[in-house]
Amino acid sequence: MALHTEWVRYGDNGQYLGYLAHHDRLADGQPAVIVLQEIWGVDEHIQDVADRFARAGYVALAPDLYAEGGKRKPGLEPEAIEAVKRFLDSVPPQAWHDASERDRALETLPEPERTTVRHTFGQLFGGLNLDAYNDHLLAAASFLRDTYPMTKGQPVVSIGFCMGGGLSARLATLDPKLAGAVIFYGQAPSAERIPNIQCPVRGFYASLDPRITDAVPAFADEMKKAGKDFQYRVYEGAHHAFFNDTRASYHPRAARSAFAEVLTFFNQVTGGV
Repeated sequence: MALHTEWVRYGDNGQYLGYLAHHDRLADGQPAVIVLQEIWGVDEHIQDVADRFARAGYVALAPDLYAEGGKRKPGLEPEAIEAVKRFLDSVPPQAWHDASERDRALETLPEPERTTVRHTFGQLFGGLNLDAYNDHLLAAASFLRDTYPMTKGQPVVSIGFCMGGGLSARLATLDPKLAGAVIFYGQAPSAERIPNIQCPVRGFYASLDPRITDAVPAFADEMKKAGKDFQYRVYEGAHHAFFNDTRASYHPRAARSAFAEVLTFFNQVTGGV
């Protein structure tokens, strides 16, 4: 199987950048999947996830939310983010959320790596404002639904992981034409946004991720009260980011089960047979 992959520009002034993948034998008239990044950006893993959907017969677009005018924002370049990953992989998990322990570990790094990691860590984890990406999310959906020849006029669905899971839910509140949304261990939308959701939503969560998973029953209750279609699964023994096969948190059985369910769901909501 041969895939066509490219980085594309879109938006009113071509200000947005995304990784696009599709099988090279696809004709026009295909459904599209928006693949929304983890906090690490559109790295090799997210590109690989987009490729998986392309092999399954979709046109997949992974918006690079850290790019402006076709370039990465200062401090969020791929090499800087990779340096943060390497640092976090080298310290105990508790140091991720313990500033004093993290600072002690940072002091062991040589310069200029220490400054790079400190600066980029602050940008990545200094507070997540999902509203900052609303325009980009809508532009990605519009590009696929209204402009890109292969997907013009066809259903568009979204899937996201961690940060991207919250953004997939957010897109469902923003885009009344979205055909379906999938959340992987992402933040639920606020209760006041839930009435705006017009598509079915599916969620996949980990039992060992209480920060996210403990809030899911309340989200499910709010969706039910609003008459929305929401189903979710919690995988026992799995940690946050269980779908990411490049991380120590990868849980093969949970990832395999979830991906099968996602493909079935997307096939249903995009009119597959």
